[in-house]
Amino acid sequence: MTAYFPTARLRRAAFIGALCAGLAVTGTGCGEDPDEGTNGVGKLSADKIEEKAKAAATEADSVHLSGTLVTGGKTFTLDMRLKSDGGSGEVKSQDDTFQLLRVGEQLYLKANAAFWGKSDSAGKLGDKYVKVPEGDPSYKQFRGFTDMDVLLDGLLGLEGKLAKGSYTKVGHTRAVQVTADEGKGGKLSVSLEGTPYPLLMERAGGAGRVELAEWGKTFPLAPPAQDQTVDYGSQLPTTKGESGAPAPSPSKGSGQGSNPTKP
Repeated sequence: MTAYFPTARLRRAAFIGALCAGLAVTGTGCGEDPDEGTNGVGKLSADKIEEKAKAAATEADSVHLSGTLVTGGKTFTLDMRLKSDGGSGEVKSQDDTFQLLRVGEQLYLKANAAFWGKSDSAGKLGDKYVKVPEGDPSYKQFRGFTDMDVLLDGLLGLEGKLAKGSYTKVGHTRAVQVTADEGKGGKLSVSLEGTPYPLLMERAGGAGRVELAEWGKTFPLAPPAQDQTVDYGSQLPTTKGESGAPAPSPSKGSGQGSNPTKP
């Protein structure tokens, strides 16, 4: 007996097959296992995923942070490469752009002349690396932007009841979201590929959005050349941060009324 398949049924089967093939590209195919080929963290509870991500970050040797950070009512754009013994990169605010470099405990700051405010030395400091003495009040604040442990501790904080969100992508990497207080307490995207590193942190209260990449990737870190360095001894010249506009400091929470994270 010859089987009979109406044309409409064949057309419908072809449509469904094409649809499933298309959905499979995004990891949600018909009957496909969304965790196939992943590191498996997507199967865990939200609390466990956050725990795994923080553990991976703690064990990493280096990281590249880029994005925005809101603290003290001000928004800063940062692009920092960090490792255990220092870091380097750039921080921008609405008013200033400055570069930070730390090798061990030696911290250097480069900014344009306007950053140094009314200092008599302002004209000599523009585009030079100024050594920040450890006894200067601004040392801990600026150092925080170059300290991998301090910055990650301040950034990777979710506030409220955790829930597992949808699968997504950060760049080309598959990730799973963990949300706190239905997103109002922050969102953390964790890699589903390889080590479950944090890939994207959207902070509570709109206090910034930071991407975390290049985990474990080495980069050179050395003091600036001597002819590019200025050393003022025990205290920096007066900066705008000391004359009304506070110097930035990474912090937990929304930034409004939050306490600075201490190194």
